[in-house]
Amino acid sequence: MADTTSITAAAIPDVAQEAGGVWGFSRAQLVGLGILLVFLVVAPFVLYPVFLMKLYCFALFACAFNLLIGYVGLLSFGHAAYFGMGGYLAGHAAKVWGLTPELSIIIGGVTAGLLGVLAGWIAIRRQGIYFAMITLALAQMVYFFCVQAPFTGGEDGIQAIPRGNLFGVIPLDRDLSMYWVVAAVFLAGFLLVHRIIHSPYGQVLKSIRENEPRATSLGYRTDDYKLLAFILSATLAGVAGATKSIVFGIATLTDVHWSMSGEVVLMTLVGGLGTIFGPVVGAAVIVTMQNYLAEMGAWVTVIQGVIFVACVLAFRRGLIGELAALLKVKL
Repeated sequence: MADTTSITAAAIPDVAQEAGGVWGFSRAQLVGLGILLVFLVVAPFVLYPVFLMKLYCFALFACAFNLLIGYVGLLSFGHAAYFGMGGYLAGHAAKVWGLTPELSIIIGGVTAGLLGVLAGWIAIRRQGIYFAMITLALAQMVYFFCVQAPFTGGEDGIQAIPRGNLFGVIPLDRDLSMYWVVAAVFLAGFLLVHRIIHSPYGQVLKSIRENEPRATSLGYRTDDYKLLAFILSATLAGVAGATKSIVFGIATLTDVHWSMSGEVVLMTLVGGLGTIFGPVVGAAVIVTMQNYLAEMGAWVTVIQGVIFVACVLAFRRGLIGELAALLKVKL
């Protein structure tokens, strides 16, 4: 019995030890959360709210992707499918069905989650590069569906999506009003991801990432755990895409294209895999570059490539990962 207990402790991290602090946040993470909250409150009075809303949508997208690759070890090259389909369904629900923005966002997230059930059930049976290629192939199928489907508008996309009234009461026409909704959606998604990875379920996911055969030997049905993580990741990605379509009033093929999957990989790697704040920082870096260097045209992509190479060579753990290692804390 003692041997079994020691093996289990080695395979599955101790939840209490992992969580610590307050609500699962370590002292360093609480400081980071405080900085994030201050930024959310102060930023719209200093920076352009529309730029900030775009940043939050992509930050949530990156957090969703990081849940899968950073804590389960599964690299998906097809997350744009869930991001884009969430945007399409939310846009269609708001414009054609006349639903309120919160219901439209929920429909976008649910649609992405259902798509994640199907794609995950197919892909989760494979590992490594085979898993990545299957997710890419499935995402391309979704892309060509969006090209042909009548409700997506083809190459024109769904345009003039109304922001509507929150709960049918609060108008969201003003950017500042819409900002608080987007900030709330992002913060809720961020805290949900944190809760997931610091729950007993999250500890099992980490054990699967570190040593899947050992987790299997302890009786865990690893495929079921990975499938649920895939669905949760897809759902959050769909919520991010749905929120983005409501903010900008448009859903296009750009959001479901394979290059969008590449962008979220870049955001996560630049910020730091397997860290709480890494995807947020990575998204901020990439979105800021795209926004303020847009006048340089195609050179933005070249600069992104240089930054990616620099991170791989000099900051292999990402910006937040390297900072955490320097300070000897968990971020």
